Amino acid sequence: MSDSKDTAKKDQKEYATGNENRAPSPFPQAFRDFIGSNWGPREDAGVTRQAVADYLPARHEAVGANFPGQRLVLPAGTYKQRSNDCDYRFRAHSAFAHLTGLGGELEPDAVLVLEPQPEGSAQSHKPVLYFQPRASRSSEQFYADSTYGEFWVGPRPSLEEMETMTGLDCAPIDTLGDALAKDAGLVNLRVVPGVDTKVESLVNEVRQQAGLPFGKDATAEDKDFERVLSELRLTKDEHEVAELQHAVDVTYAGFEGIIKSLPRAVGHHRGERVIEGAFGAVAREEGNGLGYDTIAASGNHANTLHWIDNDGPVRPGDLVLVDAGCEVDSLYTADITRTLPVDGKFTEAQAELYNAVLEACEAALEAANQPGAKFRHLHEAAIKVLVKHLDAWGILPVSQEESLSPQGQQHRRWMPHGTSHHLGLDVHDCAQARREMYVEAELEPGMCFTIEPALYFRSDDLLAPERFRGMGVRIEDDCLVQADGKVIRLSEDIPRTVEDVEAWIERVQNS
Repeated sequence: MSDSKDTAKKDQKEYATGNENRAPSPFPQAFRDFIGSNWGPREDAGVTRQAVADYLPARHEAVGANFPGQRLVLPAGTYKQRSNDCDYRFRAHSAFAHLTGLGGELEPDAVLVLEPQPEGSAQSHKPVLYFQPRASRSSEQFYADSTYGEFWVGPRPSLEEMETMTGLDCAPIDTLGDALAKDAGLVNLRVVPGVDTKVESLVNEVRQQAGLPFGKDATAEDKDFERVLSELRLTKDEHEVAELQHAVDVTYAGFEGIIKSLPRAVGHHRGERVIEGAFGAVAREEGNGLGYDTIAASGNHANTLHWIDNDGPVRPGDLVLVDAGCEVDSLYTADITRTLPVDGKFTEAQAELYNAVLEACEAALEAANQPGAKFRHLHEAAIKVLVKHLDAWGILPVSQEESLSPQGQQHRRWMPHGTSHHLGLDVHDCAQARREMYVEAELEPGMCFTIEPALYFRSDDLLAPERFRGMGVRIEDDCLVQADGKVIRLSEDIPRTVEDVEAWIERVQNS
């Protein structure tokens, strides 16, 4: 793609010319000749076909069936600036990762194109992956390009290696423009919006020149494409389920790291950061990193739903609510919450509140296993249990029935969020799916989702029972609808009952 090439040349020129404060002078020819010579043969990279490659054709066909005869463009995205000349780690757009199988930090600025095939062909669309392949060691890119240069970021795959790894046809990114313009006007284009402005601009340029709707006039078509890609992930194949289970297993290990860190957290002025760091170390060592910012909320901080400052102390006698998930190299993430007694033992009041939430967890799972269960039934079952307890504690200002009615909802003072969301490449996966495909849909084999009821009693809530004030309890598990329709917890092995959590803490801290 010309824009990409121009950018690379611009970067090289700026580096070669140099910032007078820190960069070297331009590269003289003698240096260019010298650095490009006397390199030995490359070591065999050991590239093999990824297991996910066998699952990609079915995913491509599922997307293509919705858009016969149309060229579908899925950018990976590009680096995002953190500050000055520092970028965040690259993470591909989830639709791109889903349809290429590329995880980790592969491949910034890449684009997958699903090319429409003639009617009657064996496949509706042919996938072609456009990316920046490895340059030769005699090229300026090798030593001067901080985005792609081997001296800067390590060796990149060749076209052949990428084809081996993904099972996809591959082409250099600088040929993308011509590929998109081919038969434009006869072939409509759709692009995932908001991912890569340069790719989106290129698509709109081709559309405009071909007399096709472009810019705002194409927004509805592109958003429809994005929706289909999101709904495609509502059910997971065997490979995706295995990756989610792997993510859950690593997350389990991360929670054990947290438990080991609790004594040190108690003695640190920002003990929540100690907990956050303990989990982050495991997530990065055993996976790609965090699936989302860890919530490590001790005491009253647990009543701030997205408490990610994690800068408070961890006091003896507190409960600490930890919501954390590891993203593995394939980019699938777990999402687990456990509420742990800092001292290793629940007090009577803590156990009472915890067991009320645990009962709601079990009710949601039971509802999921009923014939014809819909996604919304999980929340309804969990809330019914929580409302029962709120009523028994004498703090519900109306009857249970009135609170549960659409006109009431008083219970949401203490449980304001939903009980479940889909899980996968995104922690809140399939977010663009239609309501009838998500909340109102019947559960189907391959669906993966969370169950996470909670109760939050802020320290300044004068309606809350005094014994519960300053406590927040959430329990969250990751679930799968199996082929036989039974819903199981992928996180079944992570302790969740009062007795098992206490035994877990004792085992880990004494091991």
